[in-house]
Amino acid sequence: MPPGGALALVGESGSGKTTLLRCFNRMVEPQQGVVRVGEANVTEQAVVDLRRRIGYVQQDGGLIPHWLVLRNVALVPTLLNRPDASDRARVALDLVGLEPARFADRFPHQLSGGQRQRVALARALAARPGIILLDEPFGAVDAITRSDLQAAFERVRAELGVTTLLVTHDLAEAARLTDRVAVMRAGRIEQQGPSEELLRHPATEYVQALFARALASHARLQPS
Repeated sequence: MPPGGALALVGESGSGKTTLLRCFNRMVEPQQGVVRVGEANVTEQAVVDLRRRIGYVQQDGGLIPHWLVLRNVALVPTLLNRPDASDRARVALDLVGLEPARFADRFPHQLSGGQRQRVALARALAARPGIILLDEPFGAVDAITRSDLQAAFERVRAELGVTTLLVTHDLAEAARLTDRVAVMRAGRIEQQGPSEELLRHPATEYVQALFARALASHARLQPS
C-alpha cells in the first residue's frame, strides 16, 4: 500500500481481520510470513517504539476512564516526551470536531458514544503517526452518529494524508473510506483491489456472495 493510501479488511466474523490488523503493531505475533511497516520488518523493532509510531483505534475506544479527555489524547505525545503534548492534544481534538474548550476537561463517561470515538481517534492522531489502524471504530454507535464519524474521518484523512488500515464488516463503509478492499476468509485474502473492481469482477464465489448480500441489504433500505 502506498503512503497515504487506505485499505479495508472485510469479511465475516472469525475471518482473521482483526488478527491481521494487530500483527502490524505486534499485539499479535505472526506465526509465519513477514509483516512490514514501510521497509522494516515489525518483528525486528522494539514493541514499545513500534506502537508509539502507529495510531490505533479499537471498537470501544479504549479510553482510560479516570483520565480527563485532554490527558487521554495527550498520552502518546507525553510518552514520547513532547514538551507540547497538551497543545498537540488540543489540535487533535479540534481536528476531529471536538472543541477543546468544551471537551478537554470532561471524563469519558460524560461523553456520548460518538464523542468517545472521536476522542479515541484524536488520541491516535495526536502524535501525527504515519500509519493508523482502525478496528471497527464506528461499529458500536447508531447510524446517524456512524455517518458523522465517517465524515469526520474522511476530513482527517484528506488533511493529514495518513496511511490507513481499516477493519470493517460494512462494505459500504469500506468503499466510502478506503481506496482498496481486501476480502478475508478463514485467515486468507480471497481478493483485493478497488471495491468497484471486486463488485464487477469477483475472483471467487465467496467474494461474489459477500458483495451480493451487501447490495441486497442496501437495496432494502432504499425507498420504493
